[in-house]
Amino acid sequence: MKKLFIRIFDFFNTIESKIAFYPTLLAFSGFLVALLMIYLEQQGISRKIMDVFPLLMVEDGDTALTVLSACLGGLISLMVFSFSMVMLLLSQASNNYSPRLLPGLISDKRHQLILGIYLATILYNIFTLFSIEPSEDKYTLPGFSVLLGIAFTILCLVAFIYFIHNISQSIQINNILENIFHDAEKRLQKLIKSEENSNKNFPNTENWYEYKAGRSGYFQNISTKNILNICDEEKTKIYITVPKGFFVLKNGIFIKSEKKLDEKVVDAIISNISFARGELVQDNYLLAFKQIAEIAVKAMSPGINDPGTAINAIDYLTELLALRMQKRDNGIIVHDEKALLKIAIVSFKEVVYNVMASLRTYCKHDPIMVEKLLWMLKYLERQPAAQENYHAVIKEEMETLLKQAKKAFDSNKDVVSIENIASD
Repeated sequence: MKKLFIRIFDFFNTIESKIAFYPTLLAFSGFLVALLMIYLEQQGISRKIMDVFPLLMVEDGDTALTVLSACLGGLISLMVFSFSMVMLLLSQASNNYSPRLLPGLISDKRHQLILGIYLATILYNIFTLFSIEPSEDKYTLPGFSVLLGIAFTILCLVAFIYFIHNISQSIQINNILENIFHDAEKRLQKLIKSEENSNKNFPNTENWYEYKAGRSGYFQNISTKNILNICDEEKTKIYITVPKGFFVLKNGIFIKSEKKLDEKVVDAIISNISFARGELVQDNYLLAFKQIAEIAVKAMSPGINDPGTAINAIDYLTELLALRMQKRDNGIIVHDEKALLKIAIVSFKEVVYNVMASLRTYCKHDPIMVEKLLWMLKYLERQPAAQENYHAVIKEEMETLLKQAKKAFDSNKDVVSIENIASD
């Protein structure tokens, strides 16, 4: 039962990020509402409403056909235009910022819901048109269904106005950076909170039994509760050798166990781990560092040449790195006061190096960007850290940045300026 639940959750988590998910659900709901209204019209709902509110009802079949046909044609044009705007947004974000942003933008529920409202209304109007006969009089005409079709069309116009507002906001780099930052911040705070009771030691796993994943994909999610129960039942400890968010190779070592496990137990462990072909910041905070760093790097490229965007990206990186300093580098999960599960993690040193390596390469020639990076490192050096070695990592990166920048600068004035910042 647990395995089935994990599979269902896995499937839902995968298709939820697809751009067609919510539009498909809403389109089907529009079809169901149309069938429901056909049934209610057969029960005489329009005749009853006409007796109470006659002014709300259309009294001529030709008029009803004309109105719904006009609504239908307009909605199809509206949907095509909106879909084109979404594709333009994705193309511009990929070209100007980073292709890694596309999964997050595609999974934006607001765009999906608006497209779904269009589709649901179009299907509703189509099936309502089928139920109208031009020769019908006002007492047999499905007037209430026509009225609902008009109301749904007005709702689509309101949704379109909101869509234009939202699409204009979504393309702005400040909003993109802020959304990435908030997603990563929530994920990091959740991980920091989960480490409050994990001050346990984990044994050396060098001589443990090794098992392969048997499948490939990005290590996306893990049901820790179920795996901890397996550890309890088998009286063993388990080490996941690949950090969350990394790509798992089919024949690579993925699991290590203190005791030898049956093939069925290994399959049970694997079934509680979800793999995907894409990445989302909500599942892996490390992706936020990659995306923001890539935005900064691309902004500093000769083709884009937008140092303002790079500075904004570094500001968000500063806050994320300061938050990451509050998280320990252990990955140990405790159950009943026992350290039973450990998941490999990317250490703080590796996170800082991966961010700074790309930024140093593309920003070392620009004195303003080097000063900004130094301010970031100086700020991080003064922040509280979960482990003592974090400040040493920051200092090492500062020395490396200074060394490379001095070689890249042509002006002694620039060299003196960054030396003064580093010594403050």
